[in-house]
Amino acid sequence: MKHIFLNLKRFDIPREYGGVNGVAPMEEWGSYIVQNTQEKLKAYGAEDVEFVMYFPEAHLIPAVKALCEDSPVKIGCQGVYRDDTAENGNFGAFTTNRTANAAKAMGCSSVIIGHCEERKDKAGILKEAGVTDEGAVGRLLNQEIKAAIQAGLTVIYCIGETAGEQEQWQEVLKSQLETGLKDVDKEKVVIAYEPIWAIGPGKTPPDEAYITKIGSYIKEMTGGMDVVYGGGLKTDNARMLASVPVMDGGLIALTRFQGEIGFYPEEYLEIVRTYLEQD
Repeated sequence: MKHIFLNLKRFDIPREYGGVNGVAPMEEWGSYIVQNTQEKLKAYGAEDVEFVMYFPEAHLIPAVKALCEDSPVKIGCQGVYRDDTAENGNFGAFTTNRTANAAKAMGCSSVIIGHCEERKDKAGILKEAGVTDEGAVGRLLNQEIKAAIQAGLTVIYCIGETAGEQEQWQEVLKSQLETGLKDVDKEKVVIAYEPIWAIGPGKTPPDEAYITKIGSYIKEMTGGMDVVYGGGLKTDNARMLASVPVMDGGLIALTRFQGEIGFYPEEYLEIVRTYLEQD
């Protein structure tokens, strides 16, 4: 099965507030994206490809409500807390934290964990607290993965190396995989590889040979888990990524990187078509 993941980050913020949203008012943004993509995504068999859209929390309920009866779209959230509610246990003392049970109750079926932006945030907090243990971030992410699976969510688990870590990429990825997936039901997890060193304006993305090397290594280390390219599935790399046998899909974010930068449903559908409909 192929996996097409969509991480909408904070693309909901209007341009006048420094964001990139120009497609719909804030209160309609989540439902607008679902309504303007799900019908055309029905062209691809549900048994062949999985479509998951990860929304900022404010848009989860509108996005879920916009799903048609036979929608191919699944809704996901952008993180969960490492602890959760339980019968005869903690019933909700989680101020500011979105638990996996809360996400499930809102209609989510999946969650992103370990995105490079989350890893950076956690590392910064731990540094402020004087924690120097490099494995601490991975152990926290491992708790989040277990909480998500316990609540019935599937997980896209992101791993990747920075520019400073690139020469030791094998050790870095091995550590992230072993720590994050420790005692985890791997059937509930898809790995997303993020080449952090290549993400951003002016950066050179990895080529087909490099992506093949990384994907093969991850499959070897995990016993054949599904792996998607998390460095950004775009129109200009969709055909190349579709030709890499060890990659099982991709993670889309922005669809337009020049001019009116932002996410546009029609451009998202074009990326999907380019990736899935190979000649």
